[in-house]
Amino acid sequence: MHTCLGGARPLDELEREMPAVPGRRPGSFAVEHDGTMTGRIPLRRVTEHHCPSAVGRIDLGCLFPPHAWGHGYAREACSAALDRLDGPGEPVALATQPADTASLRLAARLGFAGAERLCAWDADQWLGLRPAPGAHR
Repeated sequence: MHTCLGGARPLDELEREMPAVPGRRPGSFAVEHDGTMTGRIPLRRVTEHHCPSAVGRIDLGCLFPPHAWGHGYAREACSAALDRLDGPGEPVALATQPADTASLRLAARLGFAGAERLCAWDADQWLGLRPAPGAHR
């Protein structure tokens, strides 16, 4: 599932990102298909990032095992998670490796535009930004 996410991260880094009050995390959605958990869509507020333009935004994650790829589950689930954020008008960031062409296509379909290229998590990364609903692009 983490083929293009850049590998493991140190525990202290993950602990810094966890909110003191769990309810302050924008969301983490389990994706179910035929009664089985098929994937997960985590949303977190970016407090630290290798790319300053991502800080303060919501980070959209998308985790699906290979057997779930190519069925449209990720697009449907990510769209639903983003729709949930559209009420407060949250700008959103998404990072993936340029080699992950499926994730780049999904990001484009979801309205993300390439903002920066960077090196993070020991790999080249593409950072996409999706403006808040109603914001000028």
